[in-house]
Amino acid sequence: MEQPADPRARRLFGGSARALGDLAASPFRADRDRIVGSPFFTRLGGVTQVVSPGGSGLLVHNRLTHSLKVAQVARAIAERLTADDRYRDLLAALGGCDPDVVEAAALAHDLGHPPFGHLGERVLDRLARQRLGLADGFEGNAQSYRIVTSTEIGGAATIGLDLTAAVRAAMLKYPWTRLDHPDPHPRHLDPPPRGAAAPPDDPASGSVKFGAYRTELDDLRQAREPFAGRIADWQQTVEASVMDTADDIAYAIHDVEDFHRVGVLQQGAVAAELIAWQREHGHYRSVTDAALASTARRPGAAIERLRRQLHRKDGWIADDEAFAAAVEHVRRELVEGLLALPFDGSIEAEQYVARFSARWTARFVDAIRVVEKPSVRSGHVQLVAPQWHEVQVLKFVHHRFVLARPDLALHQRGQARLLGSLVEALWEWLLDPEEESRLPRRLHDLVELAETELHPRTPDRSARARGRAIVDFVALLTDSQAVAMLDALSGRSGALWTDAFVL
Repeated sequence: MEQPADPRARRLFGGSARALGDLAASPFRADRDRIVGSPFFTRLGGVTQVVSPGGSGLLVHNRLTHSLKVAQVARAIAERLTADDRYRDLLAALGGCDPDVVEAAALAHDLGHPPFGHLGERVLDRLARQRLGLADGFEGNAQSYRIVTSTEIGGAATIGLDLTAAVRAAMLKYPWTRLDHPDPHPRHLDPPPRGAAAPPDDPASGSVKFGAYRTELDDLRQAREPFAGRIADWQQTVEASVMDTADDIAYAIHDVEDFHRVGVLQQGAVAAELIAWQREHGHYRSVTDAALASTARRPGAAIERLRRQLHRKDGWIADDEAFAAAVEHVRRELVEGLLALPFDGSIEAEQYVARFSARWTARFVDAIRVVEKPSVRSGHVQLVAPQWHEVQVLKFVHHRFVLARPDLALHQRGQARLLGSLVEALWEWLLDPEEESRLPRRLHDLVELAETELHPRTPDRSARARGRAIVDFVALLTDSQAVAMLDALSGRSGALWTDAFVL
């Protein structure tokens, strides 16, 4: 296939990895086919979205089904925008909005998520920085970018999907590195873009969220080159902005749907919170932050804290009337609608959930706009204010009534300890000179890859290479593989020939 003239379709190494997707008419559609056909994508079926796929006893979303839904929503948004004459010239000026690019980026956006979802991401980041001495630590978006980037060891491609510049740029929700690109770094902006701020208790550690490690910085620059002069160095491309917005929409809807199915999301608790705030919001506005914190468990207090947080972080769009309307709409649709009858697995219950999801998805897709000069806290593609507030309230319900549960915390603390023990066990294995020839083949290859990426005079080069290899290795496991591997390394497993050990 000839290289297309569109500079956004240039590949990093000109097509070193070939797949069935090459037969497609569009290079961006070929990218989509490469992603879906890769083992990295298949693996997501065994990776946690919120609770481990095997931990709920019922069907809940995993990273694979989440990615498919994000891709569906993202494509719907892109097709709607490109068909709207109001946005034709603006989209072209900003670098374009191709539905195939958006869909491919959405399918690839979570490839780097480790076992146990966001919990695993936080644990691996802490271990990478504090235990293994890696300044870049770990970040799921940066790991996704690392996975799709073509990298070579001794002339042979080892990882990477050889994607076009546009798709790689569209994957970059956070188009900066942790510490030093671009210069000035976006964490120093006031306010900083979403995700760019450093943790308040560790400002020297760099951005909380970022899109690429320093090892992939040249690739990031090459992917973003066609957009130079069109968008700010720290700003998402339009296609990345569509993908990011679709991710928010899918997350807000299907996590509520999941925990209704499981029976965790109870009508009484959600109703008490929303109705109490509606009844007493005038009183709450006169309460100080300190007094509000002291009554944290009082119905209505938590959603009042959300209202204040939105004003602090997103004053560019936060609006009290829109917030109150969003609370009312969610109360009617969720409390009086979806949660009114417990989910019993019947065809009628399944259809009711499907209608709820379809109705909300259509509502949000129809509420998308493109702006020429967005707030620093927003991309060029965004929800209009009423629906933006509705997404925030739906996400609040999930955070308040699912993520804050002590039983989920108990489960996650065990998963965190498991990942820590697994990293330690792999570190000890790598340090055993008698075991070098019996290391998992993938781990051995990843050590070699990490060594080629480090300058020969890098302090503690071998140790850092081993640390990066362990992080890359663990991040490629499914939840069940991580559990099975630690069981084997701890002598607790009676199994030998399983997929967890085809390494």
